Amino acid sequence: MGYNMSFIGDIIGDITGAKSAGQAAERGAATQAAAAEKGIEEQRRQFDKLVELMAPYIQAGTGALDQQQALIGLGGPEAERAAIERITGGETFKALTAQGEEALLQKASATGGLRGGNIQAALSRFRPSLLNSLIEQQYGRLGGLTQLGQSSATGQAGSGLTSASNISNLLANKAAATAGGQVAGGSVGRQMFSDVLGIGKTIAAF
Repeated sequence: MGYNMSFIGDIIGDITGAKSAGQAAERGAATQAAAAEKGIEEQRRQFDKLVELMAPYIQAGTGALDQQQALIGLGGPEAERAAIERITGGETFKALTAQGEEALLQKASATGGLRGGNIQAALSRFRPSLLNSLIEQQYGRLGGLTQLGQSSATGQAGSGLTSASNISNLLANKAAATAGGQVAGGSVGRQMFSDVLGIGKTIAAF
């Protein structure tokens, strides 16, 4: 009997269009849910790609910040010493030292003050002054990389928040579409039952 009622219900559903409407609603909900899922996948793919692209800049900024801290002693005395030694052992410091000291000696020789105290004082001050200048220069250059890394990290964080918000909205859309399809399926069942009763009453009236 249940089988006959189901069979009759299907026929009535076909006649009234309720069954087709229900199937269309469920297909539409499935399509909407699938589109939302694809949107979620694309959001995640794009964010992963952004992280990959930003990684070198963030890493460079992090390394530069570490070197800045070392130069001003925040990384401890050993790190500070190593940072200064990298400058004094570099070709720039060596070349500028040789050129500067040679220039001072030539000037003193030309004026006859080669053995005077002034030239000795000038020579003693030259290297520390040059080192201080190069440290400040290096700190400034590292600061540019630090700012680049900070900007990249900030941009990545902002994109992450936007992506998370978009994914949250897409998940809500997917849930709403799925729920809508389920509700539509239940409504079709009630409509078909109502149609059966209505047709039964009509037949009984004759």
